[in-house]
Amino acid sequence: MEMKRINAGKLRAIGYDPRERILRVEFEDGSAIDYSGVGAEVWRTLSTSGSAWSYYRDNIEEEFSGRRGTVRPQGTSRQLDDLFKAPKDDA
Repeated sequence: MEMKRINAGKLRAIGYDPRERILRVEFEDGSAIDYSGVGAEVWRTLSTSGSAWSYYRDNIEEEFSGRRGTVRPQGTSRQLDDLFKAPKDDA
């Protein structure tokens, strides 16, 4: 899912998967919530709103069921690759 970076209230990024109808909202504290059953019109309105934080609070937060998670810091997959790669043979 492609994320759109924003700086609105506590929101830091939003993204939408139209096929799965999932809206992902990322917050300034590193937490994230995936909301299911979100229609494309809600996404369009949120993503183009001049007051995304207010729209989120009024129309999404209490209206849709969400699953909490955390935002994976950029570069994490590279760090895991380095951690788990096989040691070199110096022979």
